[in-house]
Amino acid sequence: MGFARACSVALVGVDGVVVEVQADLEPGVAAFTLVGLPDKTLVESRDRVRAAVVNSGAAWPQKKLTVGLSPASVPKSGAGFDLAVAAAVLGAAEVVEPAAIADLVLIGELGLDGRVRPVRGILPAVLAATEAGYRQVVVPQQCAAEAALVPDVAVLGVRSLRQLIAVLTGGAVPEEDPPDPPGRPDPILAGLLVPGAELGTGLAPGRGRGDAADFPDLADVAGQHTARRALEVAAAGGHHLFLSGPPGAGKTMLAERLPWILPPLTRQDSVEVTAVHSVAGILPPGEPLVARPPYCAPHHSATMQSLVGGGTGIPRPGAVSLAHRGVLFLDEAAEFHSRALDALRQPLESGHVVIARAAGVVRLPARFLMVLAANPCPCGRHTLLGAGCECPPSVIRRYQARLSGPLLDRVDLRVEVEPVTRSDLLGQGGRGEATAVVAERVREARERAGARLADTPWRLNSEVPGQELRTRWQAGPGALAQAERDLERGLLTARGLDRVLRVAWTVADLRGRDRPDALDVAVALELRTGIARGAVPLTGGGT
Repeated sequence: MGFARACSVALVGVDGVVVEVQADLEPGVAAFTLVGLPDKTLVESRDRVRAAVVNSGAAWPQKKLTVGLSPASVPKSGAGFDLAVAAAVLGAAEVVEPAAIADLVLIGELGLDGRVRPVRGILPAVLAATEAGYRQVVVPQQCAAEAALVPDVAVLGVRSLRQLIAVLTGGAVPEEDPPDPPGRPDPILAGLLVPGAELGTGLAPGRGRGDAADFPDLADVAGQHTARRALEVAAAGGHHLFLSGPPGAGKTMLAERLPWILPPLTRQDSVEVTAVHSVAGILPPGEPLVARPPYCAPHHSATMQSLVGGGTGIPRPGAVSLAHRGVLFLDEAAEFHSRALDALRQPLESGHVVIARAAGVVRLPARFLMVLAANPCPCGRHTLLGAGCECPPSVIRRYQARLSGPLLDRVDLRVEVEPVTRSDLLGQGGRGEATAVVAERVREARERAGARLADTPWRLNSEVPGQELRTRWQAGPGALAQAERDLERGLLTARGLDRVLRVAWTVADLRGRDRPDALDVAVALELRTGIARGAVPLTGGGT
């Protein structure tokens, strides 16, 4: 009788649970039993592991083999357990020393020829292993760079089971030549990307590394001075933005340029974003770390599950999680299903989404900057003079009511995007500021806010509770007079007043002020309600 154990990781959303893979050999009729709540893919690992062991030159034990995955109450899914199962079987058969694999965490899929194929979710799996106290992990060679992002862990990347056996037995490590000629796509990388999953996520090749050679420039947007300033305020303070206007006014162009005026992700944020994208299968091979804020723009036919996450079995990340620490752009927002839009209210407040399914409860990160864009009516010509809008008033009301009041109350900035004038379109009004110029002002404003919030759990003005803004960080004397009058007249809710305060602090940071004055609050009210207050728009100099 032989017994050995190794370890792997089961992912539940973007969180991992270390699983002990136990292999037991007993005399009897040759059989292979796998227990421990495996899914269909994991059950099929019996055939993959047997073929991989035989094709790697090792003898398959002709005994009764039982492989248990502990804890048995945690659902296990995917092919990432293959490598741990194979190592445990080889340890029970005494091909390798059982003690050599007892403290190893092995993650990877096995091909029938013994090659180790990459799997999704390597980064969160290695993070879970290190949090559990493990310091040695074995992963596919193609995923070694992603695993190495986790500090204080020794990473061994292998291309085949033969190489792993050689390392564990102290033999010469064989070279594994690529099966295809150089220059051809490696089919072994197919498991890293879900086909079509990267569409609309903004993680185009090169952008994950922070390359700025082909980013869209804000200077390409003609006119739209108010909308551009609102975009700058949204980026500086993390405020949600609603753009309303006729077709062709530039709403989509503005939203597409928002991620590039945001500062690059910090190391911690990059790890969080990379973990989500790795689990979702949209992390490009060769780019282990996402350095720029992501951009997710789902189609208006998206379901509630695709927005907030879900699916059969273990829930998968949705658009709100894919946009974590980045931008979620909902174009034609009024065309989205009302239930899908209202499902965004909870993550907008909390910064995460909790999904309960029969297979378990998953908590996914979802702290994003939301941009809504919508036409004023079904034909889009309601606000244009002489444009011939024939939509009845009842149809316009129903169309605009698709964006519920509770949802819009969580949006700090609401801007009417006017049609582009001829002088702006032809360049007669002057070229707008470039992305780099605006991004520098945003960076400086965030540094001011970061210094003020250094000893608090908040990082952006949009995250600070209203109670703190009314007591700990107060505006200048008399600065809130207009906002208080709007509250008494019913133009602002209590939540709306708090959001006006947050926007006012962001405006003050952009202007280099120590605290908001009446002008900053007036600008915030104008951006919040759309009602002109006589506030001087922000200028390029921030004064």
